Amino acid sequence: MTQVTIQELENLSNAALDFYIKGEPMPQALQERPLMKALMGVQKTFSGGKGDIRGNVKGDYTTSFIGYSDSDTVVYQRPANIKQFVVPWRELHAGIEITFTDLKKDGINVVDSIAGERTSDMKGRIEHAISNLFEDKLDDMSEGSARSFNEIMWQDGTQSAKVPAGVLSIVTDNPDSGVVEGIDGAQNTWWRNRSFVGSDKVTASVSNQTLTKKLRIEVRQLRRYGGKPNIILAGSGFIEQLEAEVAEKGTYTQEGFMKSGSTEIGLADITMRGVGAVTYDPTLDDLNLENRAYFLDTRHIKPYVMEGENMVRHSPARPAEKYVIYRGITWTGALVCQKRNAHMVIEVA
Repeated sequence: MTQVTIQELENLSNAALDFYIKGEPMPQALQERPLMKALMGVQKTFSGGKGDIRGNVKGDYTTSFIGYSDSDTVVYQRPANIKQFVVPWRELHAGIEITFTDLKKDGINVVDSIAGERTSDMKGRIEHAISNLFEDKLDDMSEGSARSFNEIMWQDGTQSAKVPAGVLSIVTDNPDSGVVEGIDGAQNTWWRNRSFVGSDKVTASVSNQTLTKKLRIEVRQLRRYGGKPNIILAGSGFIEQLEAEVAEKGTYTQEGFMKSGSTEIGLADITMRGVGAVTYDPTLDDLNLENRAYFLDTRHIKPYVMEGENMVRHSPARPAEKYVIYRGITWTGALVCQKRNAHMVIEVA
């Protein structure tokens, strides 16, 4: 049985973690996660605080011109329309443990001493064995934490009061009711995303091009107040309905499926002039939202991570009463929206 010191084991496990837990924000996962990739690409930092991320927004204006002549009395306004959004930051943890018993089963005996020695001619065996042992656990940590973080960024936060609320808490089905980030959508028409779901969903029609026409109309409305959706994420059902409409009026060329240079279909994406690139997000299928598409402007919706707390690796000391090694990752922050009317959810029948 090969012997390694606890210090050597620390070095080997840290090196393995450096391999698995690196990049922005995590290594390549088994399933595509376009939302996570887009959001982490625009992530901002904040410097902590009592417990909330706050910012000012404004959608109502008081001052306006009025006509007057000669000695008419005029009115001076005192605008007071600033509102503040409030988003609580949350702490996330993912971790693994490996016991000395696990190591022994793999032929590794841990010498619980800093001053221990290792046999040099066994170095290759040590690194090979420890790598194999950690591979499954670190792979689980990498894929598991990436998958759960991606789901959290999508979900509405109701699954746990201790995780940040995601896209579904901001781009809601009923934007004209309910409080989002401390601001009431019922009282503030400008604090509403566009929504066409449920009874308002779109019935696709190959002959009438209902869905493609609706998308162009609604993207114009998103741009009305300065929104510029730069990421459109859709489930498989939505993609299939859109493909059917586009294919009816298009032709297949050597470069791909195109219609007068305005529409192109890739393996999982559709790019439409006047709309943008519609990207398949498998997570929407996982959440039973396969018939929906979410239009997001990442200038106005992005994660805010506390300074120095972005995917931090931790190597806790072994507790005296347990022969266990721990490794962890933490992230502290929230998903913040500063402009709701730049986003849309649309469902297809």
